[in-house]
Amino acid sequence: MARRNTSSLLPDDPFGVNDVPVIDDWTNAAASQAARRASLARESCRKRRLVDPSTCERTYTTAEIEFMMAMQEYKQDSGRLYPTWSEVLGVLQGLGYHKADDDNRRDSVTMNA
Repeated sequence: MARRNTSSLLPDDPFGVNDVPVIDDWTNAAASQAARRASLARESCRKRRLVDPSTCERTYTTAEIEFMMAMQEYKQDSGRLYPTWSEVLGVLQGLGYHKADDDNRRDSVTMNA
């Protein structure tokens, strides 16, 4: 049974509202130890968690850098963290990209083949 800290200065309390649990009752040693271990595990691999493996040791082309910077600028200006695909298409069109017509696509496919 948990010890209760009662004071004789408090008025009679039939419902136990003035009973304050002793601090020892507030801690769970096993849970505290598990939390400490989890915290240490997070600290030991923190750097690894912050690195995006898809961008490691990659050299971006000028076009990729230009697109990433344009998207970042758009997100800052619009205040939207995740733009819609329509907005991404608008950024691409703003950079001068456009859909090639069928004749141009066929020519580029035959040249690359």
